[in-house]
Amino acid sequence: MSQEQPRRSDHEQEEEEAIKYGDVFQVSGELGSKPITPQDAATMQAAENMALGHIKKGGPAAVMQSAASVNENRRVVGHNDVTPDQSVTVSDAEVSGHHIITESVAGQVVGQYVGAGPPTIGPKSGGGEGDDLVTIGEALEAAAMSTGEKPVEQSDAAAIQAAEVRATGRMQVTPGGVAAKAQAASSQNVRATRDEDKAKLVDVLADASSLLGKDKAVTREDAEGVIGAEIRNQPELATYPGGVAASMAAAARLNQQNN
Repeated sequence: MSQEQPRRSDHEQEEEEAIKYGDVFQVSGELGSKPITPQDAATMQAAENMALGHIKKGGPAAVMQSAASVNENRRVVGHNDVTPDQSVTVSDAEVSGHHIITESVAGQVVGQYVGAGPPTIGPKSGGGEGDDLVTIGEALEAAAMSTGEKPVEQSDAAAIQAAEVRATGRMQVTPGGVAAKAQAASSQNVRATRDEDKAKLVDVLADASSLLGKDKAVTREDAEGVIGAEIRNQPELATYPGGVAASMAAAARLNQQNN
């Protein structure tokens, strides 16, 4: 008579099914056994955007996003899950006449490659101070780079307005500012019948820093305010992946690691 195998706990099954850092990167220790979460991926995506001006194709952020999407689809991680004590760093240094870009998670290198041209960035991370803090304008511009082709909706306009209020300290929409531009784009898109005629996020946010006039480093409170504004104006009551609220949340996490 065959003996029934011991039943594994739900936690063990989830850990077995989740894609972990050690599955996709050459890392060791505790980090290697941790599942990659959507918010981890968003943080790396924001760091790459802030430091490089784009998300590197096939780079750590792209790999993490793919792994996180699989994990979320498998329901082994939640959309808002984040790995504790996970600092992210993207730095650029000159070595023997070449500039080497290094991306790290929790102090372990997850990507390193030779960049084109001379070094253009310093460390952009969750471990520095002062100039390394991500501003609201930079977070908005990061959203333009990650989801720039998304048509502007009312939820986007509301989130952008909340971000502008946080940056400027003024409750009124600034005439000609980024929030006014977003609201106009949202209204235009309601009337547009074809997607190609709709204004996109990149049209509104590409120069967000200059349109704000006044800027500040993103705090957790700033991110929460923007997230709330986006969710309240979204029928699904959720934030858009890589969108305004997600970019603000990732920037806030990077800045929190700086302090």
